[in-house]
Amino acid sequence: MAGLLLSIALFGAGAAGALIFANHGRWTTYAGVGGVVAGCAVGIVPALRAALGGPVESIHAGWAVPYGSFFLRLDALSGFFLLPVFAICPLAAIYGAGYLEAFRPKKSLAPPWFLFNLLAASMAMVIVARNGLLFLAAWEMMALSSLFLVTFEDEKEEVRRAGWIYLVASHAGTAFLFALFILLGRAHGSLDFDRFDASAGTGLLFALALIGFGTKAGFVPLHVWLPQAHPAAPSHVSAVMSAVMINTGIYGLLRVFTLIGPLPAWCGWLLCVVGILSALTGALHALAQRDLKRLLAYSSVENAGIIALGIGVGLIGIASKSPLVACAGFAGGLLHLLNHSLFKSLLFLTAGAVVHGSHTRDLDRLGGLLKRMPVTGVLFAVGAVAVSALPPLNGLIGEFLVYLASLRGIAEFDGGGLTVLVSAFAALAAAGGFAAVAFAKAFGIAFLGHPRSESAEHARDPGWTMLAPATVLAAACALAGSFGARLVAAIAPLIASITGMPDAKSYLSGAANAVAHVAFVGGALAGISLVVMAARSRLLAGRKVRSALTWDCGYYRPAPRMQYTGSSFVQPLTAAFAAVLGTRIRVIEPRGLFPSDASLTTEARDPYQDRLFASLFGAIGRGLSMLRPLQQGLVQLYVLYIAITLIALLLWQFA
Repeated sequence: MAGLLLSIALFGAGAAGALIFANHGRWTTYAGVGGVVAGCAVGIVPALRAALGGPVESIHAGWAVPYGSFFLRLDALSGFFLLPVFAICPLAAIYGAGYLEAFRPKKSLAPPWFLFNLLAASMAMVIVARNGLLFLAAWEMMALSSLFLVTFEDEKEEVRRAGWIYLVASHAGTAFLFALFILLGRAHGSLDFDRFDASAGTGLLFALALIGFGTKAGFVPLHVWLPQAHPAAPSHVSAVMSAVMINTGIYGLLRVFTLIGPLPAWCGWLLCVVGILSALTGALHALAQRDLKRLLAYSSVENAGIIALGIGVGLIGIASKSPLVACAGFAGGLLHLLNHSLFKSLLFLTAGAVVHGSHTRDLDRLGGLLKRMPVTGVLFAVGAVAVSALPPLNGLIGEFLVYLASLRGIAEFDGGGLTVLVSAFAALAAAGGFAAVAFAKAFGIAFLGHPRSESAEHARDPGWTMLAPATVLAAACALAGSFGARLVAAIAPLIASITGMPDAKSYLSGAANAVAHVAFVGGALAGISLVVMAARSRLLAGRKVRSALTWDCGYYRPAPRMQYTGSSFVQPLTAAFAAVLGTRIRVIEPRGLFPSDASLTTEARDPYQDRLFASLFGAIGRGLSMLRPLQQGLVQLYVLYIAITLIALLLWQFA
């Protein structure tokens, strides 16, 4: 544990250094970035050792807080979830050094670097904490530090609104976690995880965990904070939140599953249903977005659903005593989580480069960026191929294992399990198709064609501090895709500890071979494509190539605004699912012989936010407004309220 404690201490030193050097120009950035990079470099070694099945390390010390103890443990599950923290955070910090330079004349950079180090430290603490009170303290620190990072540009109304929604969602989820830990710890009067007792009933505990941790993971319908917070946050913060922080919700679920013992099959069914809703909702809403970062946020909802599908299928396999379904399901979900951390952070960093260069997130104001930002365009294309689960990159590995687990379950099971697995298989295929179209739209509208605005016309690639981290992530996506079979084999000890099946490696060997074959075929096709492109370029190098405008019935000067927009590109799909998307259409029809103005705009509103949560919180607000007469502004009256409350509590205690 010494390495991990040193890592957290270095995060603290970086946070303190950012404040100490607040008035010393770039030294604030050096201190903040240095703390993150040093802390992650030290912490990734013990995390990797634990994830690969190394010895469990722990520390247990007293803490002068009721029911609290300083109880940390690093096992295979914690080590696996620490890997994205220690791999993504330093790259995001280096990127942030360049991204935040534009804000230096207007804002102090000490607070964001202090909070970024605090976020990294709190995520690591959440993953290794083994006491309920310590866990909740770290969880709250993670929520608040990320909240203030989201509201960095708090002068904007939309940013303040996003921060408010995120704050409410975070604390609503935390309320369920309080109830969960109270029920788990009440039997033995201790909140240490190794003393927890599931006597309250696995059904109730599962429901509390699913809501509390599912809010952070972004499961539908608890996802509404993601499309608000991610576009508002600086891009390096969005990358960490989407690629790393939402993983803590998945970690919490898995940790609770290991604490409360074997779960009935219906828990797996329910998690699969949640995964189906999240995958389809996220993919469909990603299709309809004009805001590039909002599109990526909904893609995170989709991928959280895919991870939930994998875990749900694994739970069904355990309950049905099917080792292959259990091992392949969990392996698929966890490997997709790891790969999502890589390609989604890549996409957010390249999206930030687009925003940095063009000063807009609106796809319909972009276009032609590949000629002006060639490095950014290639890196975004790599992320788009990976997130679309296309070989030979890494996005396919986890989804392929979930497909295998579902197919095996379809062959073995009947009744409710068969229905759920058929639905999961179909939803996974549909979500993959929608994701491919969404990212074809994102890349095509933003990087191809002609610029649609003056800002896109003058966009340029950013400096190396922003391009180098994205390049590393793109290379990681390619390497992970090429060595997918080894990743499947490497994760076997973790799968064995989760499923309680010591022979997990043998059950996964066939899946690893299948992944190797898919990676080989995908790599071969990619290689052939590169050879053909190189040969074509060489053959054309000595020829004179002339270009001319295509004759188009005498009209030869199309304007940029005559290109496809993002909305028109996906209109057949969004029209088919208009009821699900809650699409609103506004039309200004041309009038007269020489109309001066006409327009057609469409907007996909999130029905869960508009119809469910807006109505719910509106009703709560109206109910609470009835208590306004109690607020008279008189201190004496408030003291009376406190006295009445204390008397009522005493009477209840001694009744």
